[in-house]
Amino acid sequence: MDDENASNAAQIASPSYRLPALDQDFLLGDDMRGVRFQLEYAKAEHFLRAWGVRSTIVVFGSARVRENGPGRQGFWYEQTRSFAAIASQRGGALTVGNGVRDNVIATGGGPGLMEAANRGAADVGAPSIGFNITLPHEQGPNPYSTPELTFRFHYFAMRKMHLAMRANALVVFPGGFGTLDELFEILNLRQTGKAPPLPIVLFDKEYWTHIINFPALIEHGMTDPFDHELMDFADDAEEVWQKLVRGGLRLSRE
Repeated sequence: MDDENASNAAQIASPSYRLPALDQDFLLGDDMRGVRFQLEYAKAEHFLRAWGVRSTIVVFGSARVRENGPGRQGFWYEQTRSFAAIASQRGGALTVGNGVRDNVIATGGGPGLMEAANRGAADVGAPSIGFNITLPHEQGPNPYSTPELTFRFHYFAMRKMHLAMRANALVVFPGGFGTLDELFEILNLRQTGKAPPLPIVLFDKEYWTHIINFPALIEHGMTDPFDHELMDFADDAEEVWQKLVRGGLRLSRE
């Protein structure tokens, strides 16, 4: 074939010729893991800033609890929903002062008690955040988080970072492994001074003291008594709010 009839089709079709930003195979490869991690930070940050979200109240709790579930499930669901409504009304999520919102409810975005918290915010017309995670058994977002503030993460670490970095307070309703992981992540950050002071309230003292023997940690020298002052307990939605306020919840940061 002479030069005049030579074709560059092979070059154009080569994966190396694709624009990097449009090359999904390249972006999803091992070499780009750091870039994907950065993208997960940047995308959520972009939308949170666009909505003026300056601070959050993070709510953790089981995905397995149902509104009409057995035992205390219905009570936990109702109280989670009620607390989120109270916090959204009194905390500043409804007020955009100087273009910012404070104490916006933020959850893991899934069903159960996460749904209840996003639902409580929606009940009073407030925005709320859902930080969803891609799991082997796909879990869709609940229908109550604000659509523009509903995110999906691949990396647990980045999801946890976004949950923690704007938190003015943490409220932990009953849950299992995931909830325990998230609770102790924040407690460890507070204990080590890696996170600023913030009130942490565990809902339903009977539940938490039944599944975790907190005094045994002190007895065996694994924690100091003052470490346990990092958290408090409450048994109804109004008490949670009052404990947060007494614990130093920042209602405004003009």
